[in-house]
Amino acid sequence: MAKKNIGSSFDDFLKEEAMLEEVTAVAMKRVIAWQIAQEMKVQQLTKTALAKRMHTSRAALNRLLDENDSSLTLTTLASAAAALGKKVNLQLAPA
Repeated sequence: MAKKNIGSSFDDFLKEEAMLEEVTAVAMKRVIAWQIAQEMKVQQLTKTALAKRMHTSRAALNRLLDENDSSLTLTTLASAAAALGKKVNLQLAPA
């Protein structure tokens, strides 16, 4: 006997609780922080070295790499990408 979904989806629950945007932002930040950390490993860059390339402080870089801190400016993201020899590719997608 096939099971059918009962009730609403998890996304619907998050919408009802007015948490969907916040949860989505945290998830995106975690992916971005992970990608930057992985590229740092590939390039064998320390936090100090990347911060220097970005012309910022190590504390600012720590905030960028903090997966739970969803406050991220596009300027900071673009600076990190450029310092790593990468570019940022963002797009809006249908809901």
